[in-house]
Amino acid sequence: MKATKSTLYAHVEFLTALQPARSYLHLTSLKKVADYISGHFQDMGVEPQSQDWVVAGNPYQNIIASYQPHKTKRLVVGAHYDVCGDQPGADDNASAVAGLMETARMVFEAQPELDYRIDFVAYCLEEPPYFGTEHMGSYVHAKSLADDGAELIGMICYEMIGYFSDEPGSQPFPIPELAPYYPSVANFIIVVGIAEYLAFNQRVHQLMAEDAGIDVQVIHFPEANSLAGLSDQMNYWNFGYPALMINDTSFVRNPHYHQKTDTIDTLDFDKMTEVVNAAYKAVIGLG
Repeated sequence: MKATKSTLYAHVEFLTALQPARSYLHLTSLKKVADYISGHFQDMGVEPQSQDWVVAGNPYQNIIASYQPHKTKRLVVGAHYDVCGDQPGADDNASAVAGLMETARMVFEAQPELDYRIDFVAYCLEEPPYFGTEHMGSYVHAKSLADDGAELIGMICYEMIGYFSDEPGSQPFPIPELAPYYPSVANFIIVVGIAEYLAFNQRVHQLMAEDAGIDVQVIHFPEANSLAGLSDQMNYWNFGYPALMINDTSFVRNPHYHQKTDTIDTLDFDKMTEVVNAAYKAVIGLG
């Protein structure tokens, strides 16, 4: 089973063309995204669930599609669909939403027999002003799992998976000490986790990297209060669940981060397709 480049492009095109931008202020646009995601899940033959909550009097929702929901153990694969401010958010985070939806399509089409369920979750309210608060969609979801006593294998967060460069020296580093260990060309994807869940990080990395069409790197930060915790995976750590992020190094690499220039033409859909292909192997291989 392989990802389809044209499908990834179509998803990003829809998300980045929405006006006004899909920020927490624009409920109509967020509803259009939720309906779009729900509709595509329905096309896969599954009836999605809506997880709803209210912040400052406004309604927000996560959209969830479950594969093999009768299984006890579960894996969560998630990505946030809101943006920060008035910008198209192609890499942050339309690329990841497209990757999430295409991974779900591949799973529902291939129908692999797994000993766990997979919950594909599209989150709202990852971005400021609610980042780091209990209003984040991923916090709402993670808490609901903990409240239900769910048995979680782990959580995989897709966060910015579309920006690459083959130019020499195109990959900066947040701290100079990392430079000897990672490529200086920004044409790789990286699995980002924390040392507490080393085994989960290593297993996902191993599954992604084997025979991959893209270089897959991995980093284990010593603690959650670091670059490792800058997306939805952090909320699962709060409840003792293994979680990690698949990421193109975000603002470390991408100069368009949270800018109006974060447009579809800045993404590399060939490499993004290979990221999804690699991630798919991990999603169905964790049993």
